[in-house]
Amino acid sequence: MESVTDLALTFRDATDGDVDELVALIESAYRGESSRAGWTTEADILEGQRTDPEGVLEVVRSPDSRLLTVEREGRIVACFQLEHRGEYAYFGMFAVSPALQGAGLGKTIIAEAERRAREAWGVREMHMTVISVREDLIAWYERRGYRRTGRRTPFPYGDERFGIPRRADLEFELLVKELS
Repeated sequence: MESVTDLALTFRDATDGDVDELVALIESAYRGESSRAGWTTEADILEGQRTDPEGVLEVVRSPDSRLLTVEREGRIVACFQLEHRGEYAYFGMFAVSPALQGAGLGKTIIAEAERRAREAWGVREMHMTVISVREDLIAWYERRGYRRTGRRTPFPYGDERFGIPRRADLEFELLVKELS
């Protein structure tokens, strides 16, 4: 285990036993009334679930992917996925407890994710997708060095595993950052 001493954070690979806690964390950060305590809520654009135990377990068990937990004082307070995709790494399933959002935790976590992707796989780029109408979230990533590519993919309308859209203009935009 490695610690980031300035915030007393511990990063570790998620296990099958973490799945329920991780699903609860991800849901609390993005959906429902509890998500409104933080700024990453999607409650105004999507209802229903953000993920489910099967989806999280698939990431935990995938050979090309890592789902990392971020713990503070023995409690999971955040998580993120890193997936090796050849020339680049994909960053996803990023969630921070709503009660801790806005205090700099996300900046620390994304920097650690980038470091791990460079060191583990030697990749030169990090990719992610963000719902294109999430201007505040995209701006946050831009301040961390990610750039909009204009490349978009459709939102999976009709597949309730990803939520129930409250508007008809949702799509994902690819953001990319060159890693030094």
